[in-house]
Amino acid sequence: MMDEDHLTQQEKQALLSIARQALENGVRGVSLPPLDLLALTPRLQADGTSFVTLTINGMLRGCIGSLEPNQSLAEDVREHAIAAALNDYRFPPVRINELSQIEIEVSRLTPLVSLEYDGPEDLFSRLRPGVDGVVIRDGVRRATFLPQVWEKLPDPAEFLDHLCAKMGATPGLWRQKHLDVLIYQVEEFHEHPDST
Repeated sequence: MMDEDHLTQQEKQALLSIARQALENGVRGVSLPPLDLLALTPRLQADGTSFVTLTINGMLRGCIGSLEPNQSLAEDVREHAIAAALNDYRFPPVRINELSQIEIEVSRLTPLVSLEYDGPEDLFSRLRPGVDGVVIRDGVRRATFLPQVWEKLPDPAEFLDHLCAKMGATPGLWRQKHLDVLIYQVEEFHEHPDST
């Protein structure tokens, strides 16, 4: 991500506030007020893609996002904060009594770039652990891991095995056939535990 394209501290705080309000309202079943886009900076008004990750004491509690921009970055964050709380199929919906424990992390994605590679070994050499988010596609199936997942799965083979499993395929599918692989980077920021 180019330096001049990075969000300012104020923009990050604005997005975290938007996500927190959406989370609180969504879990409590309160409708959200319209988002005042004109009060936001041009970068937050522009189309953007994000993932919102919810954790409690460092443990994942929900994570949902998008890979293609189809709405303002602010709306995208707001929508995914609610979806991460209520619609992540891996977890039961967040309960009201959990709200004070949840920490919100926002990942703003760069555009996807197709990764050309020749075979499994070449794929290894082209992936940058800790830097690249990875999308794999096999026909209509696809899955992604944010760059932060490398912290838990630093071995590229294990990373790709888990990504294939997330897509609903056998873990070693990336060794057996050529998959479409796309990469992206993120600008990631999160609430400080005492700010909730």
